[in-house]
Amino acid sequence: MVTITADDPLDVAVVGAGPAGIGVGVALEKLELDVRILDRESIGASFRDWPDEMRLLTPSFPGGFGRTDLNAVTPHTSPAFALDREHPTGEEYAQYLEGVAEFHDLPVETGVEVESVEPMAERRKRPEAVAVDGGTGGFALETSEGPIHSRFVVWAAGEFGSPRREPFPGAEGCVHTADVGSWEEYADRGEEFLVVGGYESGIDAAAGLVDEGARVTVLDGGAPWGLRHPDPSEALSPYTNERLEGALETGRLTLVHGARVERATEKGSGYRVDVAPQELDFDAEPATDAIRDPDREYRVETPPLLATGFEPTLGPVRDRFPSEEGSVELTDRDESPEVPGLFLAGPAVAHNGVEFCFIYKYRTRFAVVAETIGERLDIDTDPLEVYREEGMFMEDLECCEPELCDC
Repeated sequence: MVTITADDPLDVAVVGAGPAGIGVGVALEKLELDVRILDRESIGASFRDWPDEMRLLTPSFPGGFGRTDLNAVTPHTSPAFALDREHPTGEEYAQYLEGVAEFHDLPVETGVEVESVEPMAERRKRPEAVAVDGGTGGFALETSEGPIHSRFVVWAAGEFGSPRREPFPGAEGCVHTADVGSWEEYADRGEEFLVVGGYESGIDAAAGLVDEGARVTVLDGGAPWGLRHPDPSEALSPYTNERLEGALETGRLTLVHGARVERATEKGSGYRVDVAPQELDFDAEPATDAIRDPDREYRVETPPLLATGFEPTLGPVRDRFPSEEGSVELTDRDESPEVPGLFLAGPAVAHNGVEFCFIYKYRTRFAVVAETIGERLDIDTDPLEVYREEGMFMEDLECCEPELCDC
């Protein structure tokens, strides 16, 4: 890796080489900007860490007729066509991302940890730094391979690298689903399992273990399996609901709603999980005897599994993006409202109370970020029109207001 100084700065440093980093990198590449994509591991590394049995929730299909594959990160590629898979595994999807990066000859630097991101205007206030950088604008990035100076920074590090591991006392004795490499292998630990959390990762864990013959109980403070909403960010996806129905039919899966876990305690050769029953704020009529009201206590021989989700991997820029109620605050161009020139791309993007956490959602913002940077650099942004033509350029955020479909 070549050190980039204030005398010869990059136009854009993109942090993260997952779908957000590769996708926004392609958009920036169309403007012929000087870009560097940095990742502490490899292209699509977080997808390679998925359990072997996990699949993308959104289906891949080479749509044609002006319809882009839901899991594509560029206008003219299709994971379904490239991989011959409708629901790719994490490993397969990482291969797709590698193919996109290779085709576009993206300047990806792997094995590079970004340790700090500091606006040059702040850096110059420190006397010891002035003699080193000498610059007046942009950002100074300290990395494991040396310093970088870039006019703009796009943070695209995703979420899978930051599991919520301590949602309640005693959680350190539990196992987060992000740390499981294969449900087939994990099932060898016992015959019965307890999963805390009933959204996508919780039902994925439950279905994977049930497939291996195990008995599983899922605890959730709400009742995600009872919610109906056309937006899969708000309720279980159709793919997950289909798997859930199959698992329930085996008789080896129990869903417990209104069960807020208070603590987990290791007891002898097993574990005790204490629960505080919760009133649901909607009518969740049980569709099967496998859906039950909570007890006060549950015991299991194996460590409870945490399906408690993830947080944005904001690392050294965490303090640069204000947040409210767990949602990152952004301008209407996905820029930090406190630090001009610092942008966010990926599943942590949210607007008008709507989460852009699926690839087909947050990819519609890649060209918005690229266009903003191009205009500020006085670059012709016409090459980004292809994103508008392919429905991958969402500027009007009024269309993001939640609405129920007619069905």
